[in-house]
Amino acid sequence: MKKYNAMKTEVDSWREFSRQLNDTLELAQLEDESLRAELEVEITGIEAELEKRSFTAMLSGKYDRDSAILAIHAGAGGTDSQDWAAMLERMYLRWAEQRGFTTEIFDSSEGEEAGIKSVTIAVDGEYAFGYLRSEKGVHRLVRLSPFDSAHRRHTSFALVEILPQIAMGDADIEINPSDIKMDVYRSSGAGGQSVQKNATAVRLTHIPTGIVVTCQNERSQTQNREFAMKILLGRLAELKQAEREEERAVLRGEYTKAEWGSQIRSYVLHPYQMVKDHRTNIDKSNTQAVLDGDLDDFIEASLKSGL
Repeated sequence: MKKYNAMKTEVDSWREFSRQLNDTLELAQLEDESLRAELEVEITGIEAELEKRSFTAMLSGKYDRDSAILAIHAGAGGTDSQDWAAMLERMYLRWAEQRGFTTEIFDSSEGEEAGIKSVTIAVDGEYAFGYLRSEKGVHRLVRLSPFDSAHRRHTSFALVEILPQIAMGDADIEINPSDIKMDVYRSSGAGGQSVQKNATAVRLTHIPTGIVVTCQNERSQTQNREFAMKILLGRLAELKQAEREEERAVLRGEYTKAEWGSQIRSYVLHPYQMVKDHRTNIDKSNTQAVLDGDLDDFIEASLKSGL
């Protein structure tokens, strides 16, 4: 029923767009000069809608229409990298808000001095995964460090993970319950302070792959376990897809291992202002706008180039 309703909505939407096109065409064929202004507004709207639909048509992957799980992990660089991870968290939360997606933080590990070590966020909305999937990879920041007493230039790295939110019934991955080890513990806040009297936080370990997932949102143990299972399903689906792509690449003789240092995008705040995507060569000089969530140009260019 979920698939049927989604397809029905899609078909109804295209039928309405077709009706709008035919109505506008019929008006244009009247060649009535008094209708010119009205037709120009109609055509501008149709062109914008067509551009939007053309782009959405590229989001045809298996999970592109689904909600997403966004995880950010600070890399090497100590406090600077943890602060950079927090800056990325703010950037993606603002982007999601501008897109009309809803977000909820399900797991977060605070940095010792500033920033975060890692965070896991649920991004809910149609096509959230399709839009975000090209953001997966290493993001690099170059700036004068506010944590260096000499105020020297530092380079920081953070890893962004994008996973689809897969419901148990929608997954083509079978998980044997005996393959999962579950631990429960108390959620903790900054500095290790207890924020829950009861053990509601959940840690799942998938024994065959060694994948570990934690969820310590201030909710019930059952809800945390359900979301942890979604993350685990997403990671297993990603692992399965990576294995397929690796096999195809080896057969073609072009397989190269992805290394931590191969960043997808650089955010330079000193000695000049520039955000550059290394895959598409798209760059923007308004770095503050990008850090405030203006990511659509990068995302659309990546998806249009098949990334």
